[in-house]
Amino acid sequence: MKKILTLSVIGLLCLPAAAHAAAGDEATHETDHHDDVLELPEVHVHGLSLNKDQQLGPVAKSTPWPGIPASLDGKELDDWMKARVLVSKDAKVTVVVLEPARHRELTTAGIVALSKWTFDPQMKGDEMVDGELTVRIHFRTR
Repeated sequence: MKKILTLSVIGLLCLPAAAHAAAGDEATHETDHHDDVLELPEVHVHGLSLNKDQQLGPVAKSTPWPGIPASLDGKELDDWMKARVLVSKDAKVTVVVLEPARHRELTTAGIVALSKWTFDPQMKGDEMVDGELTVRIHFRTR
């Protein structure tokens, strides 16, 4: 008797929800997820292998920062430079200045420091390939 009563209560609790559902609203696992297919744009994440066909950028292992040259020591500075760091598949670094700092000494200090950076090369699947990244160095003192 107890089983019949329990089943009846569950049946009664479900009836109001079913009564409000429109025809064709019955949910199934397949129809619930039919429209959930997402088209994502290509994503690049440094240092994390996503898919074999997606590339990783060069991953920095050591990044020594430039110091303020002695000729500018004690001066208030708010200057910056922008450079592209080319990393060969052999992990050799080439620095190309895109925008120099207003102070030539800062640009030189930036080039020297960036030339000392070390990298794991960019990957395409399991193959090492040439890669690059853009770096902006902000020199600021007070």
